[in-house]
Amino acid sequence: MTEPTLNHVHCPGVSAADPAGAPVIPGKGHRMAYWEWNDTGDAAHPHVVICVHGLSRQGRDFDVLARRLSRHARVICPDVAGRGHSDWLADPAAYQVPVYAGDMLALLAQVHAQALIGTLDWVGTSMGGLIGMAVCGQPGLPLPVPVRRLVLNDVGPVIEWQALQRIGTYLGRPVRFDSEQQAADALWAISSGFGPHTPEQWLALSRGMLREDRQGGQGGFTLHYDPAIAVPFRAVTQEAARAGEALLWQLYDQITAKVLLLRGAESDLLSPATAALMARRGPQAACLELAGVGHAPTLVADDQVEAVARFLGTDAAGDTEGARA
Repeated sequence: MTEPTLNHVHCPGVSAADPAGAPVIPGKGHRMAYWEWNDTGDAAHPHVVICVHGLSRQGRDFDVLARRLSRHARVICPDVAGRGHSDWLADPAAYQVPVYAGDMLALLAQVHAQALIGTLDWVGTSMGGLIGMAVCGQPGLPLPVPVRRLVLNDVGPVIEWQALQRIGTYLGRPVRFDSEQQAADALWAISSGFGPHTPEQWLALSRGMLREDRQGGQGGFTLHYDPAIAVPFRAVTQEAARAGEALLWQLYDQITAKVLLLRGAESDLLSPATAALMARRGPQAACLELAGVGHAPTLVADDQVEAVARFLGTDAAGDTEGARA
């Protein structure tokens, strides 16, 4: 398989909004899109890897990693609600990690019903890592099987305030682009912390971030996500962020999966002190620092891809039980 299939799952409890302005039916729920990669030759392969993207990103961010992992596992890359091909939510206040975690339970239940999950791993970049902590750090959740291995990509229980302020300067702002290249250039201006990329790599990462602009008859592109995802983000105060750290540490300390923590050496979101503490507390994460990268590693570079593949046991040897950090 060279390309993924696009699928959807119904997520109950939170209503969808129609960007075209059609009435919302309360209680109808919403659909979440997900991309499935499987190059194992077995449509019911029991090893499943869930890859969840960052705040303003979408599931095609993981194309390079997913192609690599899909030789030995079914790889599922959701578009979190409000992003990509997923529904926008009627209530902007619902754009929160607890809602996203509930959506992931619905996704896992559907994937498990289609073909039984025997081994479950999770790769989460930034927000996707927080969702992973919520899913892995609550023992009573109805998972098909416990998460075996968890990759936290440049995120932890303490999120540095200056990084939140930086993200808030661009999140949800209205933009329009005449071409994919213009969009890629603009996105690079706010994403240089992702680290070195070739022009081809960055253009590929940027394509999934765009949707055709069908308003005004001018053509071109806008960003793929609902601008309202910025509403709850901007409502967070520094005091509220600090208060939430205790809950995040509680979730982290309750994780039983083996954890690999990736940290961009120049990250402004995950501090060295937090990473060091994560290595000592709870699941005692194995930490890998990536030179020349800030927030957050895109998992496109060969060394990043191979580090994740080795940890999940989907390296060249195909050792799905003897994965190593």
